[in-house]
Parts: sequence; structure tokens; C-alpha cells
Amino acid sequence: MIVAVASGKGGTGKTTVAANLARVSGAALLDCDVEEPNAHLFLKGERRGEPETVSLLVPEVDEALCDGCGECGRFCEFQALAVLGKRVLVFAELCHGCGGCLRVCPRGALREVPKRIGVVETLKADAVTLIQGRLDVGVAMAPPLIRAVKAKLPQEGDAILDAPPGTSCPVVATLRETDYVVLVTEPTPFGLNDLKLAVAVVRELKVPFGVVVNRAGSGDGRTWEFCREEWIPVLAEIPDDRKIAEVYSRGEMIVDRLPAYRNLINTLWLKIKGSHD
Repeated sequence: MIVAVASGKGGTGKTTVAANLARVSGAALLDCDVEEPNAHLFLKGERRGEPETVSLLVPEVDEALCDGCGECGRFCEFQALAVLGKRVLVFAELCHGCGGCLRVCPRGALREVPKRIGVVETLKADAVTLIQGRLDVGVAMAPPLIRAVKAKLPQEGDAILDAPPGTSCPVVATLRETDYVVLVTEPTPFGLNDLKLAVAVVRELKVPFGVVVNRAGSGDGRTWEFCREEWIPVLAEIPDDRKIAEVYSRGEMIVDRLPAYRNLINTLWLKIKGSHD
């Protein structure tokens, strides 16, 4: 079973939930928040092998063949190619690597060259295998690296994907082809607003989902009211407990340092698994 843990905004406790679920279940954890991976701060493990470099194929112009017809620039929806006079300029940072420009070029004046975008690392933390992507500084295209991380999904057993925060393209790239999505929120007006956005995305992708309310007791009841009205299951409520914050601040696992909460996380995992049976 492939479970994605997501949130409409940062700071809701998404990584906390994902890491602790991996600890109690023994599932592989894939940190798809490639712009700022942080699961390794909690699941401290040893690196297995060397980081794998990930590249995106981008176009390069052979000026000896190019006549500046402009077909490539007209084709590209992302303005990664611009024709100025008889010269084609390539903006590699905007390229999505689809290869379409090569197909429409009537003179075969374009070829693909690799452009490094980041690395994928594998760590082993006790029974948990952690796979994380790390986007290079200055690179804007996270989805190709996320797809490279997901390509490391184990052939057997369960996997948990720690998604980037928000509802943009990197989140969609993470949630595609998953079996279930856990949306982590907090009972505040901001949390509810972003939860609604996340719910809309998951429903558009047609993936089953449920909600975990973190810091329960710190806000109001509108989050639960929304879930009731929308027939969304609330899978778990994590209390607004100072002890949890202290454990988190030290980079430790809730289920290890606060045994009273281990049953809560275990029950959450059983509910997620039960939704797929």
C-alpha cells in the first residue's frame, strides 16, 4: 500500500505524522519534499551507497542547422525557447523535459543534453528505509526529482510518501498513483482554509483520503464541522501537548519518547490499512 501524507500548508505536523507512521509500521518512507527534506532529522540513519544524481534532458541548439523558423518556440507552452531574429535562446530553468521541441523542429537542429537537478539518497534507520530527494540550489523544477524518488518505491511492502506542503505541482506529482492520502491539518482558520484547498486537489485526483487533526484543542470546532458536512473521516486527533513539542524540538520520535502516544499512531495506521482492504 502506498500512503501519501500531505497538508495544505506547512507547519501542520505532516512530517511528524509520516515519520512516526513509518516507525510503527516498518514501511519505507520516501521524503518527496525535495526542496527542504527533513525526515532524516527524525529518522537518523546511515547512508546506503552514494547519492544518485538526477538530471533532466533539456534542448541544445545546433546553430549550424537552425534557420530560426520559430517552430520550437511556438510549440513550447512554458516559454523555455525564444526565437530572436534567427537565433534560438534556451531557458533551461523553464524546461519541463517533454522533448516536444525536438519533434517539431523541421531541420533536426535540436538535441537533448542532461542538466543536473538534484540527488536521491537512501538511508537505513533501524527497520525503516528512508529515501529522500534533495533539489539543487537554484533549480525550480521539483516534479522530475519527485518522480525519481518515487521510482525507488519498494516492489513489496508498504510505503509512506511525505509530500511537500501546499497544493501546487510538486504535491500533485507526489499524490498521483497512491492508494490513500492522509491530510494533516490544525483546527485554526488558516488550517481550515488550506485543508479545503487540499481536499479539492485530492478529490480531483480521485484518491481516497482522511484527515488527521494535529494540535487538537488549540483552536475551534470548524474543522470537525467541515469534515462532517463533507463526509470526510477524521482518522486521528493529536492533542496540543507541550511534551510533543519538546520531543519534536529535539528531533526525536513521539512513539519512542512518549509511549502513551504509540497506541494512537498504531491505531491510525490500522485505520489507513483498513481503508484499503
